Amino acid sequence: MRTPIFTGSGVAIVTPFRNETVDLPALGHLIDLQLEAGTDAIIVCGTTGEASTMTYRERMRTIEYCVEQVNGRVPVIAGSGSNATEVTVALSRDAQHAGADALLLVTPYYNKASQTGLVRHYQVVADAVDRPVILYNVPSRTGVNIAPETYVQLAQHPNIVGVKEASGNLGNIQRTRALCPADFYIWSGNDDETVPICVLGGVGVISVVANIAPALMHRLTQLCLAGDYKAAGALQVELKALCDAMFCEVNPIPVKTAMGLMGLCEGTLRLPLCEPSAANRERIRSTLVGYGLMPA
Repeated sequence: MRTPIFTGSGVAIVTPFRNETVDLPALGHLIDLQLEAGTDAIIVCGTTGEASTMTYRERMRTIEYCVEQVNGRVPVIAGSGSNATEVTVALSRDAQHAGADALLLVTPYYNKASQTGLVRHYQVVADAVDRPVILYNVPSRTGVNIAPETYVQLAQHPNIVGVKEASGNLGNIQRTRALCPADFYIWSGNDDETVPICVLGGVGVISVVANIAPALMHRLTQLCLAGDYKAAGALQVELKALCDAMFCEVNPIPVKTAMGLMGLCEGTLRLPLCEPSAANRERIRSTLVGYGLMPA
């Protein structure tokens, strides 16, 4: 039986930019803060990391640097998905060569592949690497949803070990858990659904909010893994306003703005992403103050 790549709270870490380039020293500082707070895995070059705005060379160097900085302390999972299968294979092989412990593969966006197309896409990529593959289902951004029955087919591949589920469809997640083998693992892709998904058999979260509150997200998942769902549910409710504020505009605009306000990094975004509205910036600031994450 396969074991999960990690259990608990993995951070979908932001990519700090400075002077139009990736600020690797700032990234190293963020990684160290995460590990000090108990984060269980680092997910680099994902949606929150703005990988789609980075050059190929930037992505690979960022993954390589992350692996070097983590130095085996927790798993490093590299986002290597694309809307083209051939490009995804190349990204995945190079991420493997850069030292990533596992790969996170978003559904091919824009193309809106059929379920048969999704199966073929993922099987081709998984055949091309020897690292564990986590699927990433986020239909709000890609325009395509992975059906539970499709997970059943993909779970048969020895390299495809689970999914980051950000569909928001708890009914489909229940069906996935019922249909798939026990060693096909589910991680929440939405911070505010961490506890519900863990109740349904999930093993943790790949978190945006952990960028600014890593210890809280780690504690939330530890309560779930310990089976203390009463305390976990109370903490999930307590964190709801923070989760909502971090998605008041498209991710990662709010979380990067928050990190800039907290002095964690510059908070610079790459076009076509840009700063939030004045009203949302104030909402982010006031929420951080309310949670004690920055002074008034």
